[in-house]
Amino acid sequence: MYLRAIRLRGFKSFAKKTDLLLEPGVAVVIGPNGSGKSNLAEAVMWALGEQSPSSVRGASMQDVIFAGSDGRRAAGGAEVELTFDNSDGALPLPTPEISILRRVRRDGQSEYRINQAVCRLSDVVELMSAVGLGKELHSIIGQGRVESFLSSKPADRRAMVEEAAGLGRYK
Repeated sequence: MYLRAIRLRGFKSFAKKTDLLLEPGVAVVIGPNGSGKSNLAEAVMWALGEQSPSSVRGASMQDVIFAGSDGRRAAGGAEVELTFDNSDGALPLPTPEISILRRVRRDGQSEYRINQAVCRLSDVVELMSAVGLGKELHSIIGQGRVESFLSSKPADRRAMVEEAAGLGRYK
């Protein structure tokens, strides 16, 4: 299983529809300061169910919606869709490709979808827990979280590593 594509629309600095296609293996995102690298990582976390606005550098979840700029109006909502290659069957759905979509509108309404079917956050979390991308998303370490990890209690660090490695289902 690997992340094959990321589609963003109205998410933070990605005002218009943006598609990123990825290949198997290591993906590296490079660019100058302010070009959206952190926003891209936060988009992945957000689509997978991140519930803390501060984890995506916001005061509320509506802060992920493009706020507007010179010559460009604010977006009415934000949407991130992740497409995973599941040809190896790592995710417990019998399809070679799985998409997860999260959408939020300015009025606060939001939805999740798995393969275009409306679902709950818990469905996304359960699905992704099968490959170690569980509720706490310890496999994605954002800016400032490394220090928090290193200063945490040994038992907490162990729990984070076990979840990131996908060991929770074997306990």
